[in-house]
Amino acid sequence: MAKVSMREVADRAGVSVGTVSHVVNGSSKVAEVTAAKVNAAIAELGFVRNAAARQLRSGHSSSLGLVVLDTSNPFFASVAHGARQACDEAGLALLIGDSGTDEQREGKYLDLFAEQRVNGLLVTPTGSDLSRLEAIASRGTPVMLVDRDSNGYALSSVTVDNIAGGRMALDHIIAGGCRRPAFIGGPQSLPQVADRLAGAADSARESGLDLPVFSAPELTILAGRDVGEKVVGLPDDQRPDAVFCANDLLAVGFMQAVIMFSDLRIPEDIAIVGYDDIDYAFSTIVPLTSVRQPAELLGRTAVETLLQENASASGEHHDRRFTPELVVRGSTRPV
Repeated sequence: MAKVSMREVADRAGVSVGTVSHVVNGSSKVAEVTAAKVNAAIAELGFVRNAAARQLRSGHSSSLGLVVLDTSNPFFASVAHGARQACDEAGLALLIGDSGTDEQREGKYLDLFAEQRVNGLLVTPTGSDLSRLEAIASRGTPVMLVDRDSNGYALSSVTVDNIAGGRMALDHIIAGGCRRPAFIGGPQSLPQVADRLAGAADSARESGLDLPVFSAPELTILAGRDVGEKVVGLPDDQRPDAVFCANDLLAVGFMQAVIMFSDLRIPEDIAIVGYDDIDYAFSTIVPLTSVRQPAELLGRTAVETLLQENASASGEHHDRRFTPELVVRGSTRPV
């Protein structure tokens, strides 16, 4: 079925194409009676505005693009929820892409959103090289890093102090009397994971403790369960008495392994700390102690800051950093 043109609407309503254009774009220049005739013709013919052509004329669309590492991760779902709320209030649509921590897929979304002429990009990058994002920003599309520092690039960012969060987790574990802590996380090419490990390692070092690392190929429940099965099978004198997991999904999987494959007690024999404090961290079989990130606030602040920078046109970049919070529950020993 052929698309209905603006000319056909004009002919049906008995007005000019310019009048139809004014009505479609919400102009107040058209009399109410004339606008009603145009709207009746639009409804009768099934006319749909050509948004692509409008974007070409204006140079941008009424949308923002968000690219995150994993939309199935409740943390990023909450980030997207906060961003969407801010977009709703600003009269913008939010287009969401899931890179799956794959740089090529991330690049495809960046290209797609650029073709859509979005008003700006919110990105949690997969790699450490941010030169492509910097180039996009230099060509006029504002870019805001979400859950990542700018690290010297000419980009704005909204993030959480992950080094401080890692230190919080280990400080709490050590204060509870554990002396054989371990870290579970990966891939360490993700700066968020590396920073959490760095903070935890600093805490362990200051207490004269080692911090062995058990690598996980991804930040998922299944990966946590696989690592957990190996850890609980270690001899008593080699098995850690506490684990700090790089995110809550790993921690939930690890907890499943402890319950499914061992007789170990949580937290008496092995304490568990996660990161993110996702919605169901408190409802696991043993409520999970976690380092809370303000996920929705990250998304909302990213949108609001990007729009403020757009409005100011000053060219200044801003780095907003939040401090995480330790939420203590039953998976760790009381201090």
